[in-house]
Amino acid sequence: MFGVLGPVTAWDDAGNVIDLKGPRHRAVLARLIIARGRVVPVGRLVDDLWTAPPAGAVGAVRTFVAALRRALEPERPPRARPRLLVTEGPGYALHTGDVDAWWFENAANATSPAGLEEALAQWRGPAYADFADEPWTQAERSRLAELRLHTVERLAEARLSRGLAAEAVPDLDAHVSAHPWRENAWRLLALALYRSGRQGDALAVLRRARTLLVEQLGVDPGPSLQRLESDILRQADHLTGDTAARVWSRTAAAYDRTVASGARSRLESTAGMLRDLALTGGGGLEAAREHRMAAITASEELGDPELTARVIGAYDVPAIWTRSDDPYQAAEIAAAAERALIALPHAPGSEGREIGTREAGGHDAARARLLATIALESRGARSTRGPEAACQAEAIARSLDDPALLAFALNAVFMQTFTRTGLAPERDKIGTELITLSARHGLGAFEILGHLVRLQALSAVANFPAADRHASAAEHLAERHERPLVNVFTGWYRVLRQAATGRASDTDYREAATLLDGSGMPGLERGLLPLALLSLRVQDDQPALTEPMDWGPYEPWARPLILLAQNRPADAAAAIRRVPDPPRDLLQEALWCLFGRAAIAVDDRAAIRRAHTALAPAAAELAGAASGLLTVGPVRTHLAALTKALRSGRR
Repeated sequence: MFGVLGPVTAWDDAGNVIDLKGPRHRAVLARLIIARGRVVPVGRLVDDLWTAPPAGAVGAVRTFVAALRRALEPERPPRARPRLLVTEGPGYALHTGDVDAWWFENAANATSPAGLEEALAQWRGPAYADFADEPWTQAERSRLAELRLHTVERLAEARLSRGLAAEAVPDLDAHVSAHPWRENAWRLLALALYRSGRQGDALAVLRRARTLLVEQLGVDPGPSLQRLESDILRQADHLTGDTAARVWSRTAAAYDRTVASGARSRLESTAGMLRDLALTGGGGLEAAREHRMAAITASEELGDPELTARVIGAYDVPAIWTRSDDPYQAAEIAAAAERALIALPHAPGSEGREIGTREAGGHDAARARLLATIALESRGARSTRGPEAACQAEAIARSLDDPALLAFALNAVFMQTFTRTGLAPERDKIGTELITLSARHGLGAFEILGHLVRLQALSAVANFPAADRHASAAEHLAERHERPLVNVFTGWYRVLRQAATGRASDTDYREAATLLDGSGMPGLERGLLPLALLSLRVQDDQPALTEPMDWGPYEPWARPLILLAQNRPADAAAAIRRVPDPPRDLLQEALWCLFGRAAIAVDDRAAIRRAHTALAPAAAELAGAASGLLTVGPVRTHLAALTKALRSGRR
């Protein structure tokens, strides 16, 4: 880990400070960090380190680099290639993604107070503090300093939006004292004071801002400060925060007063609230996931299977990603749904009939919701139970003519359409029906889902003009229904669109990865950026990056290519023999292609045939594009390479 938010420093994996020797050693490191992985020529380093370079300056730089390499990689064998500080062409580059400033830039996009507080906690002092006077740090120092000030104000806004006005006041007070020319900071401080019941102090702050601006800069306060002062004087209603928040507080208080604490209806209400919370994304999704199993467990403890079925079935949150955020909890929920399904009362004489018949005791809708839940929570599994449950849920929903139930069941069917590669057209049909059904019956969340499903399916067949229309439609609906997670998927889609035509870069995907910060979707986030960066290199026929990265669940399919890039073909061949079939999900075509590429490189005939057989049904697709996130190029290109490798082995 490298630190530049304060004095330049480095820590090892155990958190111990690494001895970076003298100031010029740290200067070389700082200069390379500023370059963000790009090569800095030795001549440039010489010019940056000395005003009047001595005769042996080039040799001195090489000595500094050698010392840094020993400090940063003490376990590296003699003459082994450096992994972090590498020689490239005319100079040096630092290959790392582990810099506190870069982490801060990503974290500064958080929307929750906790996320923004964590970002600001990275600062140990002014950026590049020990090189404050160096010309080569000025632009980066100014940029980071401005980003920090902006983040302080975003934190205040986040606190105000959550009714935490009093918590915002101390930091804002210090902020305006240190940076008195930031009018937005004055506005936020006055608003926080007013919402804390301190109207007089709020007006005093605005008058103090006016005095500073007029007397020292000779300008009047801007429109936002003038408008706020006028609104405070007339006590405008909107200043107290969202009217909906006041209605919520009063209703919640009335509920607490009138509904007994042990009432079973509280569990049902909780389940509904968790559903709504999950749809807000970010921290709301995390909180819903955290408390969902507790609500199910509480309902089971009451011994009421109908209540349990309602609590489980109420969580009909649309799901677009095929990898669970919490596989262990997903298995627990699926098991609880199976228990509730068995325990639900049956009509007399209905024992032995297929689940989902109209005679099943009036609990058809509850059964369908339980079956859909089982199918959704068992996504990616190889058991036949998921597809069976999805099919049964769909049949019941169609027989009941229940639009909301059918939308939920179709989501379950979508999650089970990955039994082999090349099924994007089937998913496109599901998306089409979801859009039509949801638009007709006002099911906004499932209408968004339908557009995202079609975006993925159309991307798989490279119909990007049509996919663009669904991306725009999803974003429009997301804005109307306040569904922030949609922008994560459409943002990544637009980079995929560039990647499919060879116009995307590592930077594009790194920027897209910032959309995942605070999204509450670890099943999507973990390992996705490294996989996306690898996909670009595969398309360009370049070796994999070898720098340490968290590959998450994709490590088995990436490892052989990494080993090949490290010139370790024997290890790659051994790794290929251990690679399992990819999970049945949106990225299976991409993972099969990575596997096939590595198999060709080591001439593993069995693996080549295995990849060819798996990919053949998807010959018309862009590998991985069904995810709506990334692609490793046309499947037909990979199939051609696999076929050629197999034929060459017969000669």
